[in-house]
Amino acid sequence: MDFGAKFPTGLTYQEFLAKYGTEAHQQRWAAVHATSALTAAQKELLGSFRRQVKVLCMAGAWCGDCVEQCPIFDHIEQASPAIEIRYFDRDDNDDLREALSLCGGARVPQVVFLNEDDQFVGRYGDRTLAKYRSMAADKLGAGCPTGIVPPAAELTGAVAQGWIDEFERVQLMLRTSPRLREKHND
Repeated sequence: MDFGAKFPTGLTYQEFLAKYGTEAHQQRWAAVHATSALTAAQKELLGSFRRQVKVLCMAGAWCGDCVEQCPIFDHIEQASPAIEIRYFDRDDNDDLREALSLCGGARVPQVVFLNEDDQFVGRYGDRTLAKYRSMAADKLGAGCPTGIVPPAAELTGAVAQGWIDEFERVQLMLRTSPRLREKHND
């Protein structure tokens, strides 16, 4: 799949929610957004990024995992002028859903990282290690989060850090790329 050609057809965070989220979905996302602020150190790190990163995010406004994680992506994007994220509805993008099949299914959220030249850098999702550890420890309740009850603050912070670590890994990959270092003379 040509992710670079797909990227400009995506929606911003607010456009995605306006198009695909019901009022109840939008309220859930807003509640998590309000409680998932980044720390000063996280904002400083993200603000220091120099290489442009394009991120395709396949999500579902109805999805509990997306409710818990995509608002964090919005905070990440706001903290770094080098990051641009576009959202794609899983059920409205058959080509992307097929290309990003994970463990035999259409799992969301998933992100694809591209460099400034629209070249594939990596992909990550559907949950961070902190989230999987929490799920394994709980082993009780619903098998799929609903997004109705926001996650505990400590888990939200750990999930945010997991995603920030992945964004930093991609940034460092791009900063140390011989081709991009030559291109930018740094």
